[in-house]
Amino acid sequence: MEDSPMYQALMDPLLVEVDATRHVAVCAQARFETLLAALGAPKFRGERHAIYEGDCREILAQIPAGSVDLTFTSPPYNIGKEYETVRPIDEFIDWCVEWINGIYRATSADGALLLNVGYVSLLDRAKSIPIPYLLWNRVPFFLQQEIVWNYGAGVAAKKFLSPRNEKLLWYVKDAEHYCFNLDDIRDPDVAYPNQKKKGKLRCNTIGKNPSDVWQIAKVTSGEGRASKERTPHPAQFPLDLCERSIKGFSPVDGIVLDPFLGSGSTIDACLRWGRYSIGFEIREDYCAIAAERIADAQRQTALQF
Repeated sequence: MEDSPMYQALMDPLLVEVDATRHVAVCAQARFETLLAALGAPKFRGERHAIYEGDCREILAQIPAGSVDLTFTSPPYNIGKEYETVRPIDEFIDWCVEWINGIYRATSADGALLLNVGYVSLLDRAKSIPIPYLLWNRVPFFLQQEIVWNYGAGVAAKKFLSPRNEKLLWYVKDAEHYCFNLDDIRDPDVAYPNQKKKGKLRCNTIGKNPSDVWQIAKVTSGEGRASKERTPHPAQFPLDLCERSIKGFSPVDGIVLDPFLGSGSTIDACLRWGRYSIGFEIREDYCAIAAERIADAQRQTALQF
């Protein structure tokens, strides 16, 4: 049977596909290992992720140009969190420009930067101004789109509207060629999924475009209201936000960078969805929090199989 021409005709295409998939996987792993070799030994690592302790500007300078497919990160907002030193606003913007330029150099030709930023106060000018307004003409990337991240929890204001959003800026290196996996992030919550026009379904059977307004809950803290994924880090990315960003804007087996790793949410999401990932974190205690979180997530995944 296995020697028959019919059997060989059926199996040969399958074997070719398996070999091609294996080749792609080997090349992806080799690309990741080459990047790690350039950066030196990480503080923590796994087969598909690595954590480096240090100033992201210094580590970015060591990355070979064009090595990263997507950078997804949220830098300090200059608002006095425990992990940052508040700087004069001009100095803060200059600091942002420095690491953004480093990311641009490290990004592949069809790669992207997905930047989560909030608001700052300007003395005598603005109670709360979006950081992108201060950065817009100093970023070398092409701004493809602004995404509004809307959430429910937050400050309850009395003299102004309660703030319930932050921005995700989707920057690409090439305005015509970039990764966008729309089908992977479609919203299945369609009001009329079976509605037809001229006999054809009007909507995509997978779901609708999630739009540029994302309603995703923040990671909350406090007795009786803390999110299940809460870590000791004071400003934690929600995993849902990370997963949508990773799936939508990076290729499978691509390399994702987070230069402000914090609690490790970006790496957690990457490991769940088949990406390689590298994180930089300046604080040793946050490196340890991220490493333990990732190890725990991998243990939980292993228990499911």
